[in-house]
Amino acid sequence: MRYPHAEIESKWQGFWEEKQVYKTDFSNIDKKLYHLNMFIYPSGAKLHTGHWYHYGPSDSWARYKRLRGYNVFEPMGYDAFGLPAENNAIKTGIHPLENTLQNIKDIKVQLKKIGCMYDWNTELMTCVPEYYKWNQWLFLQLYKKGLAYRKKAPVNWCPNDQTVLANEQVHDGKCERCGTEVIQKNLSQWFFKITEYAEELLQGLDTINWPDKTKLMQRNWIGKSIGAEVDFKVYLPLGTVDGFNEVIKIFTTRPDTLFGATYMVLAPEHPLVDKLTTRELKTKVEEYKESIKSLTEIERTSTVKEKTGVFTGAFAINPVNNKKIPIWIADYVLLTYGTGAIMAVPGQDERDWEFAEKFNLPIIRTVQPPDDFTGKAYLEDGPAINSEFLNGLFVEDAKKKINHWLEDNRIGKATVNYRLRDWLISRQRYWGTPIPIIHCEKCGEITVSEDELPVELPYDVDFKLGGESPLARNEKFINVKCPNCNGSAKRDPDTMDTFVDSSWYYFRFLNPKFSEGIFDKSVSDNWVPVDMYVGGAEHATMHLLYARFIHKFLRDLGLAKGDEPFQTLVHQGTITNAGAKMSKSKGNVVNPDLFTSKFGSDVFRLYLMFMGPYDMGGDWSDKGISGTDRFVNRVYDLFNEFKDLQNETTVKEKYDLNSLSDQDKFVYRKVNQTLHKVGEEINHFRFNTAIASLMELLNNFKDISTCSKEIQLYALQRLAIMVSPLAPHLGEECWSLLGNSTSIFEKPFWYQVDESALIEDTVSIAVQVNGKLRATIDAPLNSEQEAVKKLIFNEEKVTRHTAEKTIVKEIYVKNKIYNIVVK
Repeated sequence: MRYPHAEIESKWQGFWEEKQVYKTDFSNIDKKLYHLNMFIYPSGAKLHTGHWYHYGPSDSWARYKRLRGYNVFEPMGYDAFGLPAENNAIKTGIHPLENTLQNIKDIKVQLKKIGCMYDWNTELMTCVPEYYKWNQWLFLQLYKKGLAYRKKAPVNWCPNDQTVLANEQVHDGKCERCGTEVIQKNLSQWFFKITEYAEELLQGLDTINWPDKTKLMQRNWIGKSIGAEVDFKVYLPLGTVDGFNEVIKIFTTRPDTLFGATYMVLAPEHPLVDKLTTRELKTKVEEYKESIKSLTEIERTSTVKEKTGVFTGAFAINPVNNKKIPIWIADYVLLTYGTGAIMAVPGQDERDWEFAEKFNLPIIRTVQPPDDFTGKAYLEDGPAINSEFLNGLFVEDAKKKINHWLEDNRIGKATVNYRLRDWLISRQRYWGTPIPIIHCEKCGEITVSEDELPVELPYDVDFKLGGESPLARNEKFINVKCPNCNGSAKRDPDTMDTFVDSSWYYFRFLNPKFSEGIFDKSVSDNWVPVDMYVGGAEHATMHLLYARFIHKFLRDLGLAKGDEPFQTLVHQGTITNAGAKMSKSKGNVVNPDLFTSKFGSDVFRLYLMFMGPYDMGGDWSDKGISGTDRFVNRVYDLFNEFKDLQNETTVKEKYDLNSLSDQDKFVYRKVNQTLHKVGEEINHFRFNTAIASLMELLNNFKDISTCSKEIQLYALQRLAIMVSPLAPHLGEECWSLLGNSTSIFEKPFWYQVDESALIEDTVSIAVQVNGKLRATIDAPLNSEQEAVKKLIFNEEKVTRHTAEKTIVKEIYVKNKIYNIVVK
């Protein structure tokens, strides 16, 4: 009988919804399990196969945990703000709000078809005032604490999307969304001071169960460096600038090499550049600054890029020996890292060596390389040379001594630096959360009062691109009265980065209709952190880092308990098509509806999980889906064959193996072995091997009709339960066919494994003749050689290689191998 997937899926989805099977009881915190998938971005009207691969298998894990007695909360919502909806509005004229709400409506229908156990009572979307009001509230709390600020800074600008991009959103010098070459602009932007939490973000990685690669990416992104800050006085040639008395601060991880500093380099954007450049070199310096404007930070710091730079005409005084060293500007030094200035030590730094070699600058070694060293800059340990009072000391001792010297002479100090930059949140686009700030020429920056939140996004907006936020062109929105002086003022025209929306959403899911605060603390205190978080590895240094920062800030406000938002993290792999990530722009999206309409959602879910390891993903191919379809139909046919079996017999929880017939014992063992295996594999997100075990078990049922009715029912009950987390509609239907009147997930449970059945009383023994495998035989466990020998020499696959030959030797390793040597 063909499995009627449409009828069965509709039946069980209707049952789950009507009975509110997946509604969470938040008061029950015994064995609570908060299972969260990164919520969906409704930029398109349909889910593609990549979405299915994320949500379907992850739901199977959650269902398994529910069957194991956990009170699982699995919500779903929509990360609804962002560029694609706005770009679509520019292209089609459909307002982002209308487009987004329609997409959400369509996507929700598809999500329900997957058969996931989402608690739809807690559904949320970020584009409504009831949600983004709290983004604005969060902004104000950060602002009060000095952790939200505005400054002019060089930023990545996408000419196509006409907006600022964070460093994390630029890949190979191009916008991650549209692929346009990114340029640099100097703009006033809003930042969140994530750097205030740098050390804690670093230390917290040791307390969470995340993939090692993701933790390493965050460690590298935070980039802790231990070194020293050193002051270099500026020296200008006579007659250039009168009364000039400036100091350049640098950070170095190698203060022991100060005696080898032969020149300095400033970032071209450094505020001192214009002040200290001599008149003769002004033109050259300006031309150079203009020439590097379009380069991204990644391009500027590339190790393979040819070194470029210009001398400013000014000098600095090396504080350890009072020698004059020239000050250059070069693009490989960034204003946003460290102090925006470096001391260059070509003898101990490859990049500085290349620059010095190109511009004929002095090179002084400060660490003695080995006699056989033939390279240029020497980067390893060794005794200090050319370093006066440091000579003879190895690197670590030299660092300690020079740090003391710097502090004693008030020229510098030991310090820690981080690569991490503050989070740039300004976006010059419409479809996002308005920033709750008013700008008054007289009073400056004024925060919107909390009781006036939300600052609502106006509907009537001109979306055309023009290098400024579309909100700036909405007179009714932008022009307001100053709350302080009642004079004319303007709202901030920018919107927030959408990563703000997702930095705290896991709290809001717990009570999305809560109106008394940003989230319901009475619930979150018991349910946060999220126990299992599933989503893409591409968010390692963006969403996952920002959410950790905001969680710690909310903790410091007394709102969040604990230090981390997500205790365990799993990344799903990427499903590609023709080797490329699926995307509408590439035209390689695989529509799951084509397969679910033909085979059903359970077959499609099983097939995706059976493709390979969940964290690996793979290239899409539908060649094997018919095999998964056959498996589902065989399971369905089997349960139809034994329909209402539960009304014919009773079954015990456990059987004495010695009381069972050989066939009953065989099936009983295989069922328990599979029950153990499937549980272990699903628990560790190894869905492919769990499904393979079920397929093998089904093959072992080929003679189940010869078993006693008790063992038939014992086996089929457990098969239905094992199938249910992986193919929930099929599992429910099979359970019902046996004669059950309740849903598996309405009263969830998982059968106990009979440990005694995991121990085999037979073993497979490999038989070799002259070192070549000729057969594998089954023998009773711990059989002696004579008993095994009888079995072996009754096996035709063996005797054809020993007949009419002399047996020289026989070697038997109990329970493993039987070796025969003939001549």
